[in-house]
Amino acid sequence: MELAPGTSAAVLPLLLLLGLSTGTVIDWPAEEGKEVWDYVTVRKDAHMFWWLYYAMNPCKNFSELPLVMWLQGGPGGSSTGFGNFEEIGPLDSDLKPRRTTWLQSASLLFVDNPVGTGFSYVNKSDAYARDLDMVASDMLVLLKTFFDCHKEFQTVPFYIFSESYGGKMAAGIGLELHKAIQQGTIQCNFGGVALGDSWISPINSVLSWGPYLYSVSLLDDQGLVEVSQIAEQVLDAVNKEYYIEATQLWGKAEMVIEQNTDGVNFYNILTKSTPMATMESSLEFTQSHLGQSASVFQNMEGDFMKPVISIVDELLEAGVNVTVYNGQLDLIVDTMGQEAWMRKLKWAELPKFNKLKWKALYSDPKSSETSAFVKSYKNLAFYWILRAGHMVPSDQGDMALKMMRMVTQQE
Repeated sequence: MELAPGTSAAVLPLLLLLGLSTGTVIDWPAEEGKEVWDYVTVRKDAHMFWWLYYAMNPCKNFSELPLVMWLQGGPGGSSTGFGNFEEIGPLDSDLKPRRTTWLQSASLLFVDNPVGTGFSYVNKSDAYARDLDMVASDMLVLLKTFFDCHKEFQTVPFYIFSESYGGKMAAGIGLELHKAIQQGTIQCNFGGVALGDSWISPINSVLSWGPYLYSVSLLDDQGLVEVSQIAEQVLDAVNKEYYIEATQLWGKAEMVIEQNTDGVNFYNILTKSTPMATMESSLEFTQSHLGQSASVFQNMEGDFMKPVISIVDELLEAGVNVTVYNGQLDLIVDTMGQEAWMRKLKWAELPKFNKLKWKALYSDPKSSETSAFVKSYKNLAFYWILRAGHMVPSDQGDMALKMMRMVTQQE
């Protein structure tokens, strides 16, 4: 494989990971931006990989633009691989420049977390993270190291954007980061968290799967009964705090849906996924779609179905900016489920937020086609992204970029 002069060999395994064959010639952008990557040992035998791109804007220096950290889902999906090349990074999976890259409006920090994800690794099997507290603790070690070593970013507004299970991690990490800043242990200009199609309250997603699919003619009456029955079993396990059992039942619920919908795609209901009859488990289903680390997921299995609505409440009460955004065509974290858990927030300002009328957004100012709706009050905002599935930036790149600019106060 022929790489551009000065390109680090560290990029090579990632390119191979993306399926490039030996001998491929890579046409890098003419004006290649500055990028750095490194490892941080966050605990004994636990090492986390990060990859930073400095913002590339013809009119502004990177110091005049925000820093966005992107967290992938799973748990076990790679930010440096999937989020970078499939969603918001400078190059797509064919290594062609991405027109809607977020790099034009922000520096981008991709982190493979929890440890064991992507290029992050552990030396011993007992070093994997097992719950959100450990995930947040590990990330705080990484962020302290990053900001101490890259002081040029200490005053730049810092936002955590996320997707799927990454949103659950972003909430926990965001709260701990806020506390660390208050205590003076981390120097950082924290701007807030953005929770995209996020696994904040898993049971609210599961309970809404049936009604959502039924409303769009992807379940009949009998199918709705079957999906509702398994969803009630998941609810019972969650209520009893049998979280590993709830995770296993969640997998069964997915299979019931697959069988009744002729293989609906959980990440975009308008497209078709591979038939699931031969799949042995929901974990295998998740891996097949996201290149997920099985070991990371298995170690987090007891944490997977736990809700973190209370953490979002703490963020709001602390004055941290919280943005929730969701793709209209997502099933696995459908918008109905997101709206359901938000109604459970105890935030004192929620009634005022709820009374507001949403505002239409247009990604193309010359078009009358609505791209999204938004509602915002004080430090809470919700974006309904139309014609997008679970991976919003992949499906609606222009609107996702516009949303990021709005969240980071550039529009």
